[in-house]
Amino acid sequence: MTEPDPAYEAAHAAVHVIESREEYLDAVARIAAGTGPVAVDAERASGYRYSQRAYLIQVFRRGSGSFLFDPIAIGDFSDLQAAIVDEEWVFHAASQDLPCLREVGLVPTRIFDTELGARIAGFPRVGLGAVVEQLLGITLAKAHSAADWSTRPLPQAWLVYAALDVELLPDLRDSLAEVLEAAGKTRIAEEEFAAVLARAPKPPRAEPWRRLSGMNVLRGARALAIARSLWQARDVYAQETDIAPGRTIPDAAIVAAAAAAPASRAELSALKTFTGRASRSELDRWWAAVEEGRTTEDLPRLRGGGEPSLPPPRAWADRNPDADRRYRAARAAVTARAAELDLPVENLLTPETLRLVSWNPPATVATETVGATLASHDARPWQVEETASVIAHAFEVAADRSVADPAAVVTATTASRPDGEPDDAALDAAQQGDAALVADGQPDAATGTTGS
Repeated sequence: MTEPDPAYEAAHAAVHVIESREEYLDAVARIAAGTGPVAVDAERASGYRYSQRAYLIQVFRRGSGSFLFDPIAIGDFSDLQAAIVDEEWVFHAASQDLPCLREVGLVPTRIFDTELGARIAGFPRVGLGAVVEQLLGITLAKAHSAADWSTRPLPQAWLVYAALDVELLPDLRDSLAEVLEAAGKTRIAEEEFAAVLARAPKPPRAEPWRRLSGMNVLRGARALAIARSLWQARDVYAQETDIAPGRTIPDAAIVAAAAAAPASRAELSALKTFTGRASRSELDRWWAAVEEGRTTEDLPRLRGGGEPSLPPPRAWADRNPDADRRYRAARAAVTARAAELDLPVENLLTPETLRLVSWNPPATVATETVGATLASHDARPWQVEETASVIAHAFEVAADRSVADPAAVVTATTASRPDGEPDDAALDAAQQGDAALVADGQPDAATGTTGS
């Protein structure tokens, strides 16, 4: 990889943030007069603020230029929404930006996601900088991706960074569209883009406090009650102040206090492991939470049970041996098929979907019934077409008790070229995927994004 070229960004013209209604309406008129797709990005203050609101919204269109809006100052974006609603919006990692854009009324009807498109194209690295360098030959510094975008005024270097995030997107979109078309993956990309746009927000967790880091060291329901109470008190304070929870008191401080179970405010104050910016300034708040946890009769379960879930695959051999055989065989088959298509396996079919259909397959296993089950778990049509038959075959092999290792049999029979010769890449991928499954008991995470 070549080194970033600071001169490229340094040569950029000074960038101005639009804050007034008059400037906003002028920008909307100019964007409406432009041509082609509309590149959109948003900057949040993740890790600094409690909210996930947008603190800067960037828009670029050919013939119009780039515009950086302060959403706090602008407030109402209905004019911009009306001007571009029927156009294609170009994002890099759209799933990260869509929620905060919806909060201000900016909702696309068609998108092109260059990050997801790069995944589908089989690129090894899909961050914006990497894809820009590969397709456009431009190397960006990308130095401000983790900045606190709630800062005011925003430094000029940050604004140039933000402007480049959208100014390069239309060219990147066109180059990537050509790559996808040449690979026969245009339809796949279109279905995936539509799925991102239609995806509903995840429902809130029943017991979010159980995701505290280091919870495994706590013993007993009383310690869990203290941890729960402290987490809830921190969450309220973080919302009140719009500060990221971990920047008030970190998870480690909550766990330390829960494990120590101090009997007084003084004991809590003396606890050296109870750290954080607000650990002493809000000591009364934290002590009230500890005391509530120490005295409540509403003790939490030792194990969480708020969200229904399947057991981890490493436990399947004991708890559901038939499902274990199906899953191992199907995992090998899907991994081999992903290698043939030059796709990340998690984009061909999410691990969650594969686990669900393996744990609870249709009563009669066939391509059609497996396909219907996959579709019921939100698999896209192209995913059903590419995986239903190989999964059905894998389940049939797994049901044959005379086969000692169904994954090995499926790997050998599915990882082949149309001419019947073994496809070494697909064979290796399938074997490696199954080996990873054995090693940690957990498949790769479903379609995550890297952001910009």
